[in-house]
Formats: sequence, structure tokens, C-alpha cells
Amino acid sequence: MALPSLIVTGSSGFIGRHLLDRLKERYRIFGLARRSQVRCGAPVHDNIVWHQVDIGERGPLTAAFRSIREAGGADTVIHLAAHYDFTGDEDPEYWRTNVDGLRNVLEECVEAGVKRFVFASSVAACQFPPPGGALSESSPPDGEHIYAVTKRLGEEMLAEYDGLLRTVVVRFAALFSDWCEYPPLYFFLETWLGQAWNSRILGGKGLSAIPYLHVRDATRFLSLLVQRLDRFDQREVLQCSPNGAVSHVELYDLANLASRGYRCKPVFMPHLLCRLGVWGRDLSGRLLGDRPFERPWMVRYIDRELTVDASRTHHRLGWAPRDRLLVERRIPFMVEHMKTDPLEWHRRNRAALKEVHLRSNLRIYRLLEKHQDRIGRELIKRLRGPESARFFPSYQRVSGDIMEWRGTVIIRHLMNSVRTRDKGIFMAYCRDLAQRRHGEGFLAEEVVAAVETLGSICLRRLLEDPEGRGLDHDLEDHITTTISFGCDQILETFEELLGDEEREVGAASPPALTPPTPPPDRPSAG
Repeated sequence: MALPSLIVTGSSGFIGRHLLDRLKERYRIFGLARRSQVRCGAPVHDNIVWHQVDIGERGPLTAAFRSIREAGGADTVIHLAAHYDFTGDEDPEYWRTNVDGLRNVLEECVEAGVKRFVFASSVAACQFPPPGGALSESSPPDGEHIYAVTKRLGEEMLAEYDGLLRTVVVRFAALFSDWCEYPPLYFFLETWLGQAWNSRILGGKGLSAIPYLHVRDATRFLSLLVQRLDRFDQREVLQCSPNGAVSHVELYDLANLASRGYRCKPVFMPHLLCRLGVWGRDLSGRLLGDRPFERPWMVRYIDRELTVDASRTHHRLGWAPRDRLLVERRIPFMVEHMKTDPLEWHRRNRAALKEVHLRSNLRIYRLLEKHQDRIGRELIKRLRGPESARFFPSYQRVSGDIMEWRGTVIIRHLMNSVRTRDKGIFMAYCRDLAQRRHGEGFLAEEVVAAVETLGSICLRRLLEDPEGRGLDHDLEDHITTTISFGCDQILETFEELLGDEEREVGAASPPALTPPTPPPDRPSAG
């Protein structure tokens, strides 16, 4: 018997990956996402067909839906794709993805004969309720944040498709896992359980509160919803959330108890001092090029509670969050992972961060990761192409497979250097590279030109990517300077290996080889 089919946009996201893993045995899933299936960590399964596509680009999206129709189509779309970050900036990506991208998907759904559409939103799209009040399914998406504005426009847009699509709106609480993977909570735990000067400071009275939901309960919610969609009214709003909200002071207490075995008394900082402190740190971060996670816009929510009453949804769907998965019960699991496997803890939580609030080196690292395969292919083409023999004669002797491997290795060393902000990693690799290439009969200038070519390719790729906007100065530091330091190590190592006599000859006779890419053609990051 054929499995029912689903289309899931945003399949590479946090909830998307977990949802695919939950549904892969019971549905044939067409995943749509910007990132590749392997790189984002999504499950690979016979029932999952992956389309790497940006919903903001209509042409590629049309091609993906055409392919889905040819494969049998799908009746239901779960639309998880959206842009959200914690900078407070009105990034154009909000409009391109949350509004234009939604329109593109809705149009393609109508064209493809899709019948049902689940629209993912957030309780954060709504204004905070008055003291003592709570958000319900009837609360309007009237928040002031740009994300809330685009989600309101999205809900309004759904009305245009009444009679064409059966639609339901789902507003999610803040989603987390046993590894945390929710950026604000990650930074809270890192601060509270660290040794920094502000480890005991809580803003206001520590009463800032929001609802949290474990990602496993979120995917269980969506699994039930897909089965029971027909029982809901057109454009009915559901709240995928527990009732209530959990405050910072509660989380602080639980985190210290789980980590240290005893409670630590927090220091409460008045609202005005918080405002001055956050503003000062942000200004300093702007000047130094390393802004903190806390931004001035967050101060207005100190001691405000985003309390939720999701009782109606719980009753309508026959679902409720499980007590053992509430954030209060899972803090010990997070702390345990943080203490016993810090590398994986940081890896998962860095991956959960949007590029716009990552440090510049991590943004560049993510861009290099994104373009790694293309950079490798272009490097091999430049070193072994028909016009390369003149500049890289020694590389013509190397087989394609070995060249591909060597390209992968040097790119990874450059990426690790960028990720850690340690240029010494790449410099050490270049010293070893020089020793090996000298033993194989390569000339120093030839090896240097190859490494400079890698730098040129990386710069061009990253500068052409819209996500690289504003990184010009940082690319100079993390790419151009790192490549320059590596090339210096190559020349120095060759000089040591050649000895004093050959060094003097080399100084008297300039090398015949010239770099393959003339300086005017090299894109500048400055």
C-alpha cells in the first residue's frame, strides 16, 4: 500500500529535521530546504526525497514542485520555512522569506493541487499579555517585532486562498532539546554556570518568562495534526505550547542546582542599570566588531511574562506536553551534556544560531562550509585546467583523485583556522605542506601561487553570496591575512630546505613563474 505524501518546507531547520525523523516510516516526505540533507544533519531515508531550494527564489521552487508532481505529488504541506533572529534588526530576509517566500509556496501549492496547508508561526508573534493575562488561540499576531509583522501578513495572506487550500495556523512556544539548541537559553546557561563577572546577575526581578516546549513534543503535535487536520476550521489557530511560562529566576535556580548541587542567590539588577549595561556592551561590541548576544531591544521585555493558555488546543487536538519533557525537568539533561560533552554541546548550539548573530569568524566558517564543494572543484580546475600547465606544471603530474583529496584537506585547515580564529592552524599546515611538496620536486613559488589561488576563490565565492554582505573587513582578516601568513611559512620552509647557497641564488635570479591570477582580477574584501 502506497504511503501518504507530505511536503515539508524548512526541512533543514531544527523542528524540520526532527519531524522528518519522526514521520519517515509512515509518510513519503518531500523535503524542501536551503541546505543539503547531509550537511544539515537531516535523516537520510528511502522515504525522504530532498530538494535543496530557497523558497524566496520562484524559478527553482517551481522546478522542485514540478518534480514533486511528477513523483506523484502530495496532499499536505507543512510550512516551517521562516527567518527569525535575535538581533532586533529589520533584516530584508524577513520579507524575502516570510512574506515573498510564503507567497511563492502558496502559489505552487495551488498549481500542484495541494489540499491542506499547515502554517507555522510562534507565540512570539503576539504582544505580551497584560499582567495576570495569557495568550489564547484568539490572540492576534500583533507583536511589534519585524518577525511578528511578517507572520501577521502571512496569516492575512492565507485568507486569499480560502476555497483553494484548507489552512491551519500553529503558533509554537520556544523550542528546545536536551542539548538546549534554543539560543537565548544557551547563552543564559553559559553565563550562569560560567565564571564571568555577570554569572549571578539577572535583569530586573528575574521574572522575564516565556513558554518552552521540547522538540519531541512539537513533532508529536504535528504528527497528530496531520492525521486530524480535517476536524479543524479554516485558518483555525492552534497553540503548540504548554500552559503558563517559565521565568529566568526559575531556570537560574534549576541550572545551578543541577550543575553545582546547591542553589545560588542571584543579584537582581534594576531595569535602568540593565538598559545602560546592555547599551554600553553593545556599543563596545560594535566598535570592536564582536557584538554580544544581548541587544538593546531585549531590555523592554525585562520582567514581562509571555504566559500562554493553550487549553483549547490541548482539548481540540487531544494532545498536551508530557510532564517529563517540560523544560523544568530537562534542565539537568542539558547541564549533563554541557559538562560531559562540551564539544558537541557547543557544536549543536552554534548550529542553532542564525548567521546574523554569530561572530564574524563563525559566519565566514558557515559560508565556507556552504561553498566548500564548489571551492574545491574550482581549485582543481584552476590548478589542472588546460591553461594551467604554464603556471602549475608540477600539479599536472598529480592524479585527479589525489588532487581532490588534497584540495579537501587544505580547505578544511583553512576553515578550522577561521572557526577557531587561530591562524597558527593554517600556518602549521602550510609548513608541513611545504616540506612534502619540496620532497616531490615542486617549486616554492608554484605552491605559494596555488595557495593564493585558493584564497582568491574563497574571497570571490563569499563576496558573491548575499549572506557575505558586510563581511569585507572580516574576510581580509580571516581569509586574506591567513592565506598570506600561510604563504610566508611556505617560503620560509623552502628557504630552510634549500640552504643558504640556493637562497642566495634565488635572491639574485627572480623566479620564472608568476601567479596564475593577476592582482587586478583578484576580488578584494576591503
